[in-house]
Formats: sequence, C-alpha cells, structure tokens
Amino acid sequence: MGWRARLQGCSQTMARRRWKDFTTLELMLSVLLLMVFIITIPLFVLSAQDSLESKDPGTVVTPDPGTASTTPNSAVCPVVDEAERINCIPDQPPTKATCDQRGCCWRPQGTINVPWCYYSRSHGYQGEGDVVKTNAGFTAQLKRLPSPSLFGNDVNNVLLTAEYQTSNRFHFKLTDQSKDRYEVPHEHVQPFKGDAASPLTYEVEVSKQPFSIKVIRTSNNRVLLDSGIGPLLFADQFLQFSTRLPSANVYGLGEQVHQQYRHDMNWKTWPIFARDTTPNGDGTNLYGAQTFFLCLEDASGLSFGVFLMNSNAMEVALQPTPAITYRTIGGILDFYVFLGNTPEQVVQEYLELIGRPALPSYWALGFHLSRYDYGTLESMREVVQRNRVARLPYDVQHADIDYMHERKDFTYDPVNYKGFPEFVKELHNNSQKLVIIVDPAISNNSSPSNPYGPYDRGSGAKIWVNASDGLTPLIGEVWPGKTVFPDYTNPSCAVWWAKEFELFHNKIEFDGIWIDMNEVSNFVDGSISGCSTSHLNYPPFVPRILDGYLFSKSLCMDAVQHWGKQYDVHNLYGYSMAIATAEAVKTVFPNKRSFILTRSTFAGSGKFAAHWLGDNAATWNDLRWSIPGMLEFNLFGIPMVGADICGFALDTSEELCRRWMQLGAFYPFSRNHNGQGYKAQDPASFGADSLLLNSSRHYLNIRYTLLPYLYTLFYRAHSRGDTVARPLMHEFYGDSSTWDVHQQFLWGPGLLITPVLDEGAEKVMAYIPDAVWYDYETGARARWRKQRVEMGLPADKIGLHLRGGHIFPTQQPATTTVASRRNPLGLIIALDENKEAKGELFWDDGETKDTVANQVYLLCEFSVTQNRLDVKILQSTYKDPNNLVFKEIKILGTQEPTNVIVKHNGIPSQTSPNVTYDSNLQVALITEIDLILGEAYTVEWDLKIRDEEKIDCFPDESGASAANCTARGCAWEASSSPGVPFCYFVNDLYSVSDVQYDSHGATATISLKSSVYASALPSVPVTSLRLRVTYHKNDMLQFKIYDPNNNRYEVPVPLNIPRVPSSTSESQLYDVLIKKNPFGIEIRRKSTGTVIWDSQLLGFTFNDMFIRISTRLPSQYLYGFGETEHTAFRRDLNWHTWGMFSRDQPPGYKKNSYGVHPYYMALEEDGSAHGVLLLNSNAMDVTFQPLPALTYRTIGGILDFYVFLGPTPELVTQQYTEMIGRPVMVPYWSLGFQLCRYGYQNDSEIASLYDEMVAAQIPYDVQYSDIDYMERQLDFTLSPKFAGFPALITRMKANGMRVILILDPAISGNETQPYPAFTRGVEDDVFIKAPNGGGIVWGKVWPDFPDVVINASLDWDSQVELYRAYVAFPDFFRNSTTTWWKRELQELYTNPQNPERSLKFDGMWIDMNEPASFVNGAVPPGCRDATMNHPPYMPHLESRDKGLSSKTLCMESEQVLPDGSRVRHYDVHSLYGWAQTRPTYEAVQEVTGQRGIVITRSTFPSSGRWGGHWLGDNTAAWDQLKKSIIGMMEFSLFGISYTGADICGFFQDAEYEMCVRWMQLGAFYPFSRNHNTIGTRRQDPVSWNATFEDISRSVLQTRYTLLPYLYTLMHLAHTEGSTVVRPLLHEFVSDRVTWNVDSQFLLGPAFLVSPVLEPNARNVTAYFPRARWYDYYTGVDIGARAEWKSLPAPLDHINLHVRGGYILPWQEPAQNTHLSRQKFIGFKVALDDEGAAKGWLFWDDGQSIDTYGKGHYYLANFSASQNMMQSHIVFNKYITDANPLKLGYVEIWGVGSVSISSVSISVSGMVITPTFTYNPATQVLSIDVTGRDISLHNFISLTWRSTLNF
Repeated sequence: MGWRARLQGCSQTMARRRWKDFTTLELMLSVLLLMVFIITIPLFVLSAQDSLESKDPGTVVTPDPGTASTTPNSAVCPVVDEAERINCIPDQPPTKATCDQRGCCWRPQGTINVPWCYYSRSHGYQGEGDVVKTNAGFTAQLKRLPSPSLFGNDVNNVLLTAEYQTSNRFHFKLTDQSKDRYEVPHEHVQPFKGDAASPLTYEVEVSKQPFSIKVIRTSNNRVLLDSGIGPLLFADQFLQFSTRLPSANVYGLGEQVHQQYRHDMNWKTWPIFARDTTPNGDGTNLYGAQTFFLCLEDASGLSFGVFLMNSNAMEVALQPTPAITYRTIGGILDFYVFLGNTPEQVVQEYLELIGRPALPSYWALGFHLSRYDYGTLESMREVVQRNRVARLPYDVQHADIDYMHERKDFTYDPVNYKGFPEFVKELHNNSQKLVIIVDPAISNNSSPSNPYGPYDRGSGAKIWVNASDGLTPLIGEVWPGKTVFPDYTNPSCAVWWAKEFELFHNKIEFDGIWIDMNEVSNFVDGSISGCSTSHLNYPPFVPRILDGYLFSKSLCMDAVQHWGKQYDVHNLYGYSMAIATAEAVKTVFPNKRSFILTRSTFAGSGKFAAHWLGDNAATWNDLRWSIPGMLEFNLFGIPMVGADICGFALDTSEELCRRWMQLGAFYPFSRNHNGQGYKAQDPASFGADSLLLNSSRHYLNIRYTLLPYLYTLFYRAHSRGDTVARPLMHEFYGDSSTWDVHQQFLWGPGLLITPVLDEGAEKVMAYIPDAVWYDYETGARARWRKQRVEMGLPADKIGLHLRGGHIFPTQQPATTTVASRRNPLGLIIALDENKEAKGELFWDDGETKDTVANQVYLLCEFSVTQNRLDVKILQSTYKDPNNLVFKEIKILGTQEPTNVIVKHNGIPSQTSPNVTYDSNLQVALITEIDLILGEAYTVEWDLKIRDEEKIDCFPDESGASAANCTARGCAWEASSSPGVPFCYFVNDLYSVSDVQYDSHGATATISLKSSVYASALPSVPVTSLRLRVTYHKNDMLQFKIYDPNNNRYEVPVPLNIPRVPSSTSESQLYDVLIKKNPFGIEIRRKSTGTVIWDSQLLGFTFNDMFIRISTRLPSQYLYGFGETEHTAFRRDLNWHTWGMFSRDQPPGYKKNSYGVHPYYMALEEDGSAHGVLLLNSNAMDVTFQPLPALTYRTIGGILDFYVFLGPTPELVTQQYTEMIGRPVMVPYWSLGFQLCRYGYQNDSEIASLYDEMVAAQIPYDVQYSDIDYMERQLDFTLSPKFAGFPALITRMKANGMRVILILDPAISGNETQPYPAFTRGVEDDVFIKAPNGGGIVWGKVWPDFPDVVINASLDWDSQVELYRAYVAFPDFFRNSTTTWWKRELQELYTNPQNPERSLKFDGMWIDMNEPASFVNGAVPPGCRDATMNHPPYMPHLESRDKGLSSKTLCMESEQVLPDGSRVRHYDVHSLYGWAQTRPTYEAVQEVTGQRGIVITRSTFPSSGRWGGHWLGDNTAAWDQLKKSIIGMMEFSLFGISYTGADICGFFQDAEYEMCVRWMQLGAFYPFSRNHNTIGTRRQDPVSWNATFEDISRSVLQTRYTLLPYLYTLMHLAHTEGSTVVRPLLHEFVSDRVTWNVDSQFLLGPAFLVSPVLEPNARNVTAYFPRARWYDYYTGVDIGARAEWKSLPAPLDHINLHVRGGYILPWQEPAQNTHLSRQKFIGFKVALDDEGAAKGWLFWDDGQSIDTYGKGHYYLANFSASQNMMQSHIVFNKYITDANPLKLGYVEIWGVGSVSISSVSISVSGMVITPTFTYNPATQVLSIDVTGRDISLHNFISLTWRSTLNF
C-alpha cells in the first residue's frame, strides 16, 4: 500500500524518483485501515485451532486441513483469493505448525495444489530513503521487514538497480548491498555502459511499503509485471520473486518435457537444473537451464518476455492468477524485461541480449543418421550404403561413443573401427559428412605403459574441475570408467580442448562435433568418494528437482571451477563446453563453420551450438512432445533443434517411425538416432520398397527442395533473431485459436506443417489459421481458413501447406546438399487474396565462417503484385561458382498467365517462356527461363481469362463493338460459345485501402483508380466509396458499399436488425476478408472453409446510375431471384440474365413480372446453405455464368447486402424472415378453397355459382369478385349489375362463407359525378406528383371515362386512348395516404351514404400495384426526364427498348416518405406494391375487426408480413403446373408462405384433363384459388361434368381434412419463419438428388405431393428421399427409400405420401371451414423405423387478430415412441371443457405385423379402452373415440400393446 514512485525515462530530463509522500486523504485512509486490522486480527486469532501434528519428513503426508484458519499474532493476513496466494511452504507438505513458524497465513481449503499456507504482509522488504537517479536508470535501497526467516541467512539490505537499456528492454537486479554475490559471467551479456534509452515503451512504478515493482506498457497502461502479489525474499540460499502477469498465455521455461506449448497455469511447478535423465511426462528437470518466458498479452499481438539471468538451481511456479514465482538458491535476482508488438519481436529483443544463433553450415540442414552402437565400422558402412542405394537424401553420418577405444575421447577403436579414417574419406568422396560425439569426462586411466595423451596433457595444464579444496581434481565415473572433468570455464582448458581436437582431426577428418553428457553427467553421485555435508551440497531449500538432491548423477556442489563453485555454475557447464568447442572449431576448421551439437544448454548457447531434445523413446508421446520442445528452443535462441527421429530408446514400430520420419523431415535439425541394442530404424532398414522408405525419401526430397527457404530463415535467425520452427501464434496472434496449438508448427512465416501424431490415425484435427493456404504437393488452394478441420492424411502423408502471400525459393533436390547446391533454382509463388506475395533468398557458399559479418553473401528480394515478379538484389557480394539460375516459377492461386515477358535490367530478354497451366488447381508453371542468381529481373505476364471467368464489360442495350469495348479499357475477343461476352474486363477500376477490422465488423475505403475508363461506363463515376461490414449476428452479417460524401437513396424498408451487433468472434459462423487486386469481399463459412461470397472479380463499378458487383459462387446450386417465371427451381448458371423491376407482366420466359426479390439461397458442395439479399429497389439485372459466378447490375441506390449462414436451407429461410419479418398469420378460412373470375356479368351469376357448389357439396370457403363489381372499374363503387351483391354477401356469410374484393390503386380523376375517393385524395394530397411542385402524374388504367359508349371491337390501344379515364396513383409512402386509404375501405365496408350498398368483405385483393399503367409514363405530353426514364444503362427488362416507364409511371415522379423526405419513383418504383400492402392489411383488420387477409400482386422483401401472393396472370397451359410449384417454392424462400397460382389458368380456355390435374395440384397450394379471365370458358368445378365434380370434391375434401396440419404450418411460418411449401432439399439436403427436384413438393416436413404435370399421363415418377414413406390414402409403407418410383396416377388420383416419423393432425371435412372446425379432430401417426413420430397442432378461433400475441390459443406437440403416443401441451388458453375440440380418431401407421391386443387412452386422470381395428397386412391401427367425448386438451396419452408385450 502507499508510497509509490512512477518511473519512466524521458527524452531530456529523468522524472523525479523518490518514494511518494502521503496526501492527507491517504493518511486518513491508512488510519482507518489500521483500525480495521486491529479489530480483525484478534478475531482471526480467536478462531485459530490446533495445528497438524508434525510428521516424519521422510514420508509423504496428506495434510489435515484442520477446521479453521489461523494467523500468527505478528502477521497481517488479508483474505486472499485462492489464485493469488504465494506458497509459503514450497519445500514440504504443509502443516499449520510450519506455517506458524514461518509467520505465514494458514487457510486450508480446496485442492492441495492451492497453497494452504501463504505469505503474510509482514514478509518482504520496504524502501529506504529516496530513489536515486543514475545515468542508466535508478537505484533504490531496500530493507528487510521483520519476519521469521524461512531458510536462514536473510540479507537485510538489498540494492535494486534499474536500467532503461533500450526502448523495449528494461533491466533490474536485486543484489546484496553489503557484499558481492555470484553473478553469471555470461559470454555475450556485458555490463550496461550506456545512458537511459528514450523514448520508452514502458514505465516503472516502485512501491515502498512493502517493496514491489511494476512494469507498465505505456501505450495502453497495461501492467506487465507486478511483484506486489508476493514478498521479495532474499537470503543467502533462497531468493524468491513473484509477479502477476496480464495474461495466462505463457510460453517457454526449460528444460523439461512440456506436453503442450502454452503453459498450464493451474499450480504447476517446474524445476530448472541441468540433469542427465530421460525425457518423460513427469515434468522432471532435463539437460539445460532456460529461465526465459514469453507472455502474449492479447489478440493485438502485444507481448513481453522475462529473462532471469541466474544459473543456480531453481524452480518456477505458475498459478492461475495468472502469476509466476521464481525460487532460486543462489546468485542474485537479475531480470530483463523485453517488450514487443508481436511475439516474434520479443524473441528478437531477447536474442539481441543473449546472442543470436549461429548460422549453420548448409550441409547441417541436410538429413543426419546416427545410432549408439553400430558395433563395428562394417555395420555403419552397411547402413550408409543401403540408404545411399535407396537414393535417400542424406548428408551426415554421426558416430556415437562406440567408435571410441574404451569409450575414451579422441580415440577410435582399432579393432571394431579399423579403417575408420579411410571410411571418413569415402564419406567425403560421396559428399557426405561425419559428426563425432565427444563427452566431457576424460578417463584418468593413463600410465607410462599405456599413456592416454588427453588426460596427461590436461593434467599438465591443470584444467580439471577440482574438489572442494580447489586443488585436487574431482574423480567421477562415466563411460570410460573413472574420469576427471574439464573445467571449460578455465581459459587454459579451451586451449587444451582445441589442441586435442586438432590432434584427433589429423587422424579422423570429422566435420562436426557432438558434445554430450555435459550437464555435467556422472554415473556416481558427486564423486567416487561422495560429497561433504556442506550447505552447498545440502542447502536449506532444494527445488523440486529429480531425486531431491543437487549432486545426484553429477558433481559435488562444492567442487571448484574457474567461474565459481559448482553450486553456482553447474547449469553453465554445457554452455561453457559449447564455447570452448566453438574455439576448437576455429583451430580445427579455420574459416569454416563446422557444426556443434550440444545436449546441455543455457541462455545464449544457440550462438555456438545446435541442440537435440535428448534421449527420448520410441513412443507416440515422445513424438508429440517433440513439437513443444522444438518451439521452446526457438524461443530460447537455439533454432537448430530437433528430436531423435523414431526415438532413441525402445524398438520403434514401422508406423511410428514412418510418421516420425515425416515430421522429422521438418525439424530444423533432422536426425534419426537410435539407442544401443534396439532394432535398426534407418529408413532403408525397412525395405527397399517399403512405405516408410518411400515416404521418407519423398519428404526429405521436399525438405531438400525447400532448403534455400530454410537456410534463409536461419539467416534471419542469425541476423535478426527470428524463430525458424515457429509457433502459429507468432504469425496469427490475432486469432486466439492459435494460442495453444502445439501439434502443428510453421517454418518461418510461410510453411504450415501438420503431422500425424496418433497411432492408427489417418485423419487429424488441425487448425488452419487465417490466411490463404495451398497444398504443397498439389498446389491446390485449401478451402479452409481460420478453422479447425479434419485433415485426411493417409499413411504416406504429412500435411504441408504454403501460405498465400509468400514466395519460396527452391532448388532441385539431390541426395546430398553438395549435389543439390549445384542444381537449378526455382520459385514457388503462393498468392494471397490480393494476388500478391513476397519472399527472399539468402545465399552464400554454405560453409565459410562469418559470411554475414563479412558481407560475403547474396540477398535477393522477391515480390509479386499486379502480375509482375520483381527480383531485387539487396546484397550481391557473393558469386556462386555453379552459375546458378532460376529455371522455373510456379504460381499458386492464379488465373492462366500468358504473354510472359522477362526483363533483365529493364530490357526484355530473348527468351520464350513456356507456361503449363492446370485450371482445376489454378497452378501455373513457367519454364524455359534462366534468371541468373544474383541479378535483378522482372517477369511480367498477362492473365488469360477463361470464357467462364469473363465479366461482361458491355451489357448495354446498344450492344458491344470492338471500338466501344476498348474505350472502356476492356478486351474484345469474339467467341463461338453461346453467352460468352465478347467484351470483358481485364483491369480493375477501384483500389482498396485503410482496411480496418474489429470485433463487430470491418471498414475500408474504396477509391477509383482512374476516371478515364470508368467515365466510359454508364453515367458518372463515384470516386470515393466506403465499405462497412457489420457482424450483426453469429449467423447474419451485412456489408454495405456507399458514397460517404453524398447521401444516396437507400431502401426505406424496416428490418429487424440488432441495434448493436450481438455476434461474438468465437461463435460467428463466418469470417470476412477484404481483398485487393482487384477489390473484393470474401465471406467464408468457418466450419467448412467454403467461400460463400467472393467478389474479387473484375468489373466492380460504382457510377451514379450504374452499379455493378460480381461474386463467385460456391456451387452451381442457386435458388431464388424474382419475380420471374422460371422453368426450374434451380437457376441455370450457363450465361443467363434476368431482370428485376416490378411490372404488370404476365409470366413469361425472362420477363420481369410483378414483384422484386433480389434474394437467393445457395447450396455449398457439402449441403450447407446460405442466403444473400441485396437490399436495393432500383431496376436491376443479374447475370449467371458457369464459373460459377453472379453479376448484379443496378442503376441506383447503394450496395447493401445481407448474408445468412444457415447452415441448413430451412434455417436460412428462418434467419432471412427473422430480419425482413415473419410471414403473416392467415385466418383459418383463407385455407379453404376459393373461386374467382374476371368477367362475372352480375351478382346473379355469382349466386348461381355459389348455389351449384353447395349443391355439389364441393368444399369451398371464399368467393371473389374481380373488377366487374365496380361501376366502370372505379374503386369504391358498385355497378348497377351488382346491386344484389351486398345481399348475396350477407347470405353466403350466414352460411360460413367469406368474400374477398379486388381494388386497384389507380383513382379516376375525370368523374362528372361526386367521387369522394378522388376529391378527398386531392384534398389530402395523397397522389404522386411531378417533382419541383408539379401536378399529379396522370396515367390510364381500368377506369373508363364517364358517359361514354365503349366499342369493344376496337384494338386495345385505341380503347385506352378513347375510353380510359385519367387516373392518379396514391403515394402509399405518405402518412396522409394511409389515412385516406383506410377511410375509403371503411366506407366501402360500411357505406355511410347508402348502407344497403355496403360490401362486407373479409379480405382484400390488391392488383395492378406495380404500379401498372396502360400508357408509358404519363398521358401526353408524357415524361420530362429522358435520362431517368431511359437511363444510361437499361437493365435486361421486358420492353427494354421502351425504357423504365413502359407500362408504369414516369421515373422522375416524386414520392414522399413518412419522414417527409422526397424520393424519386426511379428509386422506389418496385416498392409500390410493398407500400400498399401494409396499410391495406391494417385497414382490413380495423374495418372488419377480424384477422382478414390481403392478396397482393406486387411484392418486395417483407411483403409477406402483411400479405399473401398469387403468381399472377398465368395461362391455361400444361407447363404452368410445374411452374406454379417452382413459383411457390421460390416465394417460400422469399418469406411469403401464403401463395398459389390461378388454378386452371387465367388466360385462354382451360382444357378438361389439364384442369382436373390442376385442381388436384391446386388443392395443396396454401392459397388455393381457381381464377380465369373474361371471355374464356368457365373452369370452376361445377362447370364441367359430374366426374369433374367428383374429382374436385374428393381432392378438396382431402385438403380440408389436412387443414389443421396446414394451419399449424402457417403458424410455425409466422412464429419461426419456417417454410410451408417446402422444397425436398430443405428436409433432405444430404441427398443431392433433391437439389434438382421441382416437380414435387412438401407441405411442411412430412406431407409429400407428387402431382401429374403432363397430358395423358396415368403414371407419375416420383422421388422418395431416404425415409419411411406411407401412402396417404391407405397408411401403407410403400417401401421406397432414396429412389425414384413410378406410381399409378389415374385421372381421379393425386399421389400423396406421409413421411415416417411425423404425426399429422386432421379434421373431418365439410362444406366450408366454419363447419369443418366443428368436427372431430384426428391424428395420423406415421411411425419411423424406430417406431417414433412427432407433430404439432396450433389451434385458435381461426379469425381473431393476433391470438398468438394475446395468448388466446392452444399449442401442443405430440410424440410417439415405444408404443405410446403422448400429448405435451406447450400453451393453452383456448380449448376448454366449455369450448372443446373433440378428439375422434387416431390412426397409427407402421405398427408392425404382430397383432395388437389392447389400446388404452389416458385422459385427465382416467384410463379408457377404446374400440380399435388392426390390419396386419397394412400394419395400420385405427382407433375410434368419437363416442367417448374427449376434448383434446384433456388427452394425455395413448398406448397400444401387441401380443409380444404380454
């Protein structure tokens, strides 16, 4: 608490550094706090209990937690969160007695991992005096607080020295003020002599009471280190320092086996003390001492590292705070903190301090073979030979100690290794190298008769490690027997060591040195005479090391070396040996790098040596553990690292060795090494044609191919401190999924390696980071990105993927690097999403020392952008003697290159490059080039655009020519293939910049590159655009491209979008990427990697009146876009263009009809589905092409896309309707059959029709009147011929019928008699007018002039001109229009002037609302704005030549939105019907007081919220039947579930058989209406003959029977957005056959309709997906699954089937729904193969408004399984005993062939046994409970039993 100094470096003056003074407020708070403590402490003391009894320290104890917490009187024990406790008893099982003795806090709770005893506030140090400024930083004096000593000899006065060494490196150390203590004499880290750096990325705070230190990142004020979590302890042999960490992403510390790369922070303690032992999963201390850790702070990449320069034995404890505690037993606390913007930068900072790694010899990057104990030279020679014969790439042979004579260094066995010198020469003659092992222990077995020179010469030089007396060499025992140990810290020892190597090299011309056993290892504990009992050998605190004592299998800790006591310098033994060996190399190999491999390491060892991960075993665990170990040593600055491939100990298996060879081929240090006595595991030992050998050869060839890339990575490690084997999180730190990946790794930034690590596995779960990736072996682009995937890796494969954006230098491989370095070079260019890449190549002679320091090397930089490769030479001081050239360039992810030009120094070369291209893989290979290594080149190419990729540059109405094509900067190439554009884009128009991503989306600036070509496109270019991507939901996102500088029209349709995005990055189903070259947006499904939207295609245009964007599609399966008549449900992507602009246009091929739906649903190849809406209401067209791709072209507004991720088709529709609004809930009666025609002569004709239908007992609910009922087709009037219509309506409604009337929007303005609709409309200013104060825009539609006699024999245009009145069009956007419209409908319903003329309609049919006009634009003089009515780009619309105003209003007409803003009809034309639908629906409900229905012709997304739709003025033709199915399925996608076509056709006379089949089909339209036009024959059911009546009656009775099921589907559509008319693919998307089925459909999930659609057919071929299917009529399983089946279809029959697994509610049919709703309800239970089924029923009064919202309904789900059907009422406030719904029947289908013996029904606490029938042949069980008076809400369950149940 309190006195705190905030310290940071300044550029001019250092901030004042002193302990902070108290403020008055702080003093008051301190007093209050003290009082709290005074009160609290006695309470703690009073609650104390007896401590645990002390136990024998030699036994393992489970501590007794006792019953209470206690605190010593002297301690201040705050309540500390478990995770924040610092363990006060780290050395033994905790007891309360020990805790009290140490003055700590005892609170036993939870797991033993949580400290039960933790430090009190009385431990630690406090600041004394002021902080003292120094040139480098500051110092502060610390005094120990009075408290019990844990381990004795505490240092009372500690000096804190702090140095701001660099902007990113802070150094602080804690030392004994009164005396010098041991400090690490590091070879590279020297005392800091400079001044404080400035500016700093950090600041430091020091607190005084108690002392603590904080390091804070200045950019965000994040505390990186905070030692306030625990006390500083500083005793002679126990030093402890704890610090909080900002994140649990901690990596590093070693050397131990870490089973994962990211540390487990859950109370783990890791000992650090060099030890010769076997790596295992126990976490024991291994060979080296590495005290560095790296912490990734967050997804920004900000990271820091901490290094403790201390070589004493220690342990490091990690805890979940997160926090870390160092406990060391000597030296000082000497910390360095490194700050970086990325993890990689932290490593670079660290290695700048301790020394960057050596640049390895090129040959050392080849493959190495080794084993312990070949036995004889002949055995070694045999291994070498068989692998050479096998053509295995293989550079280095190792010799383990068996080559030695009597295991003595610098000797070879004259018997078993006779001829060894000659063998080495033979290796050299084959361009191979020899590495020999040398151990430190030197045999002291030397005598005059048998002298051992190395020992004798060493003794003479006095260079051995001495015993505690400092004089007598310490004797141990290792491989040769009794040994002494060289003291490599003694300068004389290094001289001796070098001389011994020189002498031995004269005998054996080895090439590299392997130094082992240098922990240092000893086969006896301490020495052959033991160790003293001194405090060094038995310190008061021993870290948790193996065996528990320091000198185990090593030297006595009081042994003496030049640098100090073994106690202090033990961990430096291998480090000092590596330094001495590096000096020896200078002697033996002047000017050569050679190769040093060491087992024991310390910080900085990588400057001298490589490392292998020790004596592992042939187990799958060891294979797995090698990856974290390798990654950690890359952090430690020793990137030349690998594990013993195939395992050192134990016999390997073929599979394990094969998988290990695959992985080991990508270890930086790649060596197969085997232990003594185990079976051979060199690759050739498995057989000349073995899978292992072939796989090994294959991947070693890839390694050798990529050696130029690997060597360049080592150059960057050597020169900059980069990692080589790189954790994924170093490159993809922004993706938290990479933070704990430890079963994959990267080579540098660009090669992703995914091995198989589990026995028997041929698939692995792999993480693919956020980049473009290419399969190395095929070059194919992976579809995965930023996702976990199941990667198939058969027995001979490892996963290798190249990262887009990188260029990889390659070289043809050979069996040795000497040979491969002479081979031609190549480049692999892996393009990123922006079609760019970069890379580099470092090259020198591969062996000369210090080529980098002496600048004798080549450094080439490669970059690709805009189809151009630049080869730049950054350093060219080396000339390769092999005259190397680049012979080939492989480009991944490209279109086909053509016109390749090579330029050398800017001058085209006289070469003819050859291009081989694979269009499937998108891989190009350029050969027959010779780019000389070390010289600058450019290689340029054009891209050959395949036909299917060509984006039409001139879709204009005028047609393309070569001249007008080139004027747009496009290419002209005539094609004989139909549909392929002759004029197509070859250049992009826009660039993208300032791309920003955050958790809620992304933004970018899009800029026009040049207006030259854009200006040649229609209208004026917009030069600057903004892209905004919003991740609204996990399954829905929006991207919007707009003009940030000018407000452009945006569609005023309200959407249901979260005010604030609710998605999270973890749960989003998608990833988004903004790409350039050309600009594009990529949306990818995370789970599969499928790119569902990729607009990185040429041609993106954003002009004022012409906007175009294209996207690739993930498959050929796309559905939607409308409203246009389609001949198939799936769009044909073979060069088809469809226009969208609402128009009074009867359905016809490629004719834009009534509504506009710029929405599609697409399937991906795996069956996942997504939807895309372009919210734009301007005239547009879409072109499909077989790439597959889609191009939108619209003539105004903005681009506003919404994408729905599903992933099922049904979910896509639900997500879409959730946004645009759920479909309207229709009244029950609207599901009845409906009759209409245009051309009823009078009300008597309707009355006769009604009476005939009733007499024929044909179910029938709704009667219409078309415009015939009006006087002269005027809205809101009644024709004298229909004077009896009001009375007829009253009569029909009394019998349960309903009536729907038509209204058109156009209002006559020529009336001579009062016509309130017009006059009040003028008064209320409701009509559309010309802009700028202009008058009403007059058109002509149906209303006739008053007082004219019409000559019907005249042609249509003459009649329009002579007889049609001028009409005005209400502007339904205006609030005043809504009020006016509702009043007119009210007075139509209740006529105030003539009540007897009131028309009591139940629903409204709004037609002609595109809006339609019979003149183009307006009556003469017509439209005024030629540009707007015939815009610069006229989309592919019907009457394209006539312009947009064809059959509608002038485009310049002005409308007014509810907020008062003015919009052009040009922009909102297609919204006219949409705008009319809502006020009409509201008016119907307000006028009638009931739910009502609106049927509208013109629709737009969200129209379904208020209305249904019929498919328009179709024709009485056979092809229309199938087209009606397609249309309904499309409107299901569009969120309009109440749809249907005019049954039997509107235009032309219907033919008998066709009308029969259409009546059968139409009986299953949700909106089931028979409707035809004036002048055609009648086609209603009673207009044909008795047979027709019978067929119609029968099929309509079936419909009415199923109305409870259909009504429930409508409810589910209204509440959940599910489809009613459902394509088969929605239910069976895994069955690709269904993707093309459009002659059948489902109602909901369970009812399959398979109609006859062709004349004279008496069979129908139907598809049955994989399910159990029952014939609807018989209940019999038809036995068809996943197959087409021919079904009988006599004229009186439509095939209907029910899907097993579903329960269908039904009701007895009647004349109309008013009557049928009073009948018995029943259930058809269609069991699936498991005997189960489910279903729903929604029930209300069928007509009231919003019964669901008001809670006036019944909703239940029903289930059947295990011979029981149950009811589960979800909600019921409708069905009661007083208002029952009577259960009458239950049919159970598929019950089996065993007789049913009994049926029981549970009803409201009682059980009844109804009568039943069972047919074993049909397996149908029928139960009749009509006589039992069961209301459905009381029904609980039904159980049936077979004879087998008894």
